[in-house]
Amino acid sequence: MQSWLFLGGAIVCEVLATSALKASEGFSRIWPSVVVVLGYAGAFYLLSLTLKTIPIGIAYAVWSGVGVALISLIGWFFLGQALDKPALVGIALIMAGVAVINLFSGAGGH
Repeated sequence: MQSWLFLGGAIVCEVLATSALKASEGFSRIWPSVVVVLGYAGAFYLLSLTLKTIPIGIAYAVWSGVGVALISLIGWFFLGQALDKPALVGIALIMAGVAVINLFSGAGGH
């Protein structure tokens, strides 16, 4: 269970860092740039802890799937980026895939 919490923390750190990338304006603004560097450092550290018990393919599938969905929603709600119906369906399919891995796969190390 602890590895899944580390993975959740890695996802949060990565989403925060990715969200701050736009605000960093090509690393020309200091504080958003600091958030980016620290966020990615935290994400990779927590991911490395996750990989002690969760197979890399499963961990990366969950990380990337949840990350894509969260970043898309942040872009939509906070940055005014459009998501049309096909994009929303795609995000729903990604989340369904993550759910299938977590609920039904024996490969997830639960």
